[in-house]
Amino acid sequence: MDSLNANQIISLTATLEQLLTDLREQVELASPAASTVVLDQSKVGRLSRMDALQQQHMADSTLQQAKKRLKLVQKALNKVPDADYGYCELCEDLIAFARLQARPEAQLCLRCQSQQEQ
Repeated sequence: MDSLNANQIISLTATLEQLLTDLREQVELASPAASTVVLDQSKVGRLSRMDALQQQHMADSTLQQAKKRLKLVQKALNKVPDADYGYCELCEDLIAFARLQARPEAQLCLRCQSQQEQ
């Protein structure tokens, strides 16, 4: 198979657009929770401060992951009009449709992804 068919492209594009909307919303919601924790030392106990800092750290981590994935989704959407979407950035082979359904912003085929992770 040399390329994705039109129905597959339409389906994946819709998925990418929905994912883009969801990630933008996630970034918007996570941003305030990831901001610096300011605590009144006289009113908050040590465990409450530790809990607040841990929650802030988790929110920041979630925010950074969402921003990273958002960039990948946008990059994938930008490839659709040029018919570059769905091809591995390393070997230039077609990425399997099943992989794109699971991870529509995938930049690498499964073989190249496995090699990158080793």
